[in-house]
Amino acid sequence: MGSVNLLNGRRFVMVSSTASVVDPERPTEFLYQEADGVVWGSYTGDTVIHGRFVGTRDGDQVTISYVHALKAGGQAGGQSDSRVETEADGRLRLVEEFRFKGDDTRHVSVCTEVVTA
Repeated sequence: MGSVNLLNGRRFVMVSSTASVVDPERPTEFLYQEADGVVWGSYTGDTVIHGRFVGTRDGDQVTISYVHALKAGGQAGGQSDSRVETEADGRLRLVEEFRFKGDDTRHVSVCTEVVTA
């Protein structure tokens, strides 16, 4: 997992979350960039108009802060710690534990890599 810039240019879609029901027709999609252990990117999807994140990756651990505008109005933000795993077919998976700012409830989401042909 120690590959330099492992996440750079990779896209992921959320497949499950304890914080909300994931719409399989329009799941939240994340685009990751990475350079020298710094990760950043954007996301949009079923409940999010636009989101941004920034953080770091050390081996298979990713730590980020995020903020997004909600389709229902307002915004949300927080912090997350993700574990990078490899699926049987070689795609990456992110298992993320996150908390919203102002709420100590721990949530877990799973995102899988989208591979374009």
